Amino acid sequence: QVQLVESGGGLVQAGGSLRLSCTASGGTFSRDDMGWYRQAPGKERELVASIATITWNGGNTYYKSSVKGRFTISRDNAKSTVYLQMNNLKPEDTAIYYCVRDPPLGPSTYIPPAEDWGQGTQVTVSS
Repeated sequence: QVQLVESGGGLVQAGGSLRLSCTASGGTFSRDDMGWYRQAPGKERELVASIATITWNGGNTYYKSSVKGRFTISRDNAKSTVYLQMNNLKPEDTAIYYCVRDPPLGPSTYIPPAEDWGQGTQVTVSS
């Protein structure tokens, strides 16, 4: 069973940056599409960004429109780690961010099964 462990969340002022990391174990990371969801208080979980496997899908990326140009998703297969670099953060980016295995590679309301989620890391952006 795959285990996903996120780190890097925290409190930052608007306009600041954070980098989230997610390290996977127990699976075949290089063959998995990976992504980040977030859930803000009182809102549903939403797909923020995803990155395809390099071997089968060329490492293609997808971003939610509201984060495009500010967030960058990347992966290091040698470290079984996926990253989310978040720049120019806004208060509306405040949420719990979850690392997810096998997310959609485009806009979707699909929610992957529970076993494919990390525990989440809190990101709070103050105005």
